[in-house]
Amino acid sequence: MKTVNTLLAAMAVCAAGFSVQANADDTFASLTYGQTSDKVRKSGLLSRSTDNLNTDGVIAKDGTWGVRLGKMNNEGRYYMTYDNVSGDHSGLKLRQENLLGSYDLFLPVGDTTKLFGGASLGVTKLTQESSGYSRDTNYGYAAGLQAGVIQEVTDNASVELGYRYLRTNASTELVEHGGPKIGSMSLTSSAQTYLSANYKF
Repeated sequence: MKTVNTLLAAMAVCAAGFSVQANADDTFASLTYGQTSDKVRKSGLLSRSTDNLNTDGVIAKDGTWGVRLGKMNNEGRYYMTYDNVSGDHSGLKLRQENLLGSYDLFLPVGDTTKLFGGASLGVTKLTQESSGYSRDTNYGYAAGLQAGVIQEVTDNASVELGYRYLRTNASTELVEHGGPKIGSMSLTSSAQTYLSANYKF
């Protein structure tokens, strides 16, 4: 929890710094939809308790919804993102939620098209919601990179195609209802391909 509090404090400081510089920048909001695939490592206890359980398959190309709010100018943008994805496989169900602060730089490749690339830092919440097991939630850091292309549709509206890769350390336990702990799972990385509709105002 100390790590989470430190990350939240750092994000708050960054947000405060952004607001001071944001007077000449445009505000934008986005709705995103994509597919997320996670790498989930299982503990030795879980490996011994189950036969050939593929924990990487719990969240694998599952639909992910997100919202963003931030500031942008001709050179780049900074923004906050919240997104949510869940998946199930072999009797296991996981839900992943991300709260990220990001910064991107733009590279114009035409009058209405630009490439972008940047970095993200924030918090991941991992929840185990499997039937037959006690619900368990854990928080971890999230840090990674994103890149993609933005196509302007009007002066205020644009669409983008992007890819984001995150490293994280969130984990969760599997404890049977009224029974023993059978192991744990650790989310090590997350990859997402997404489409976004952006509106500048």
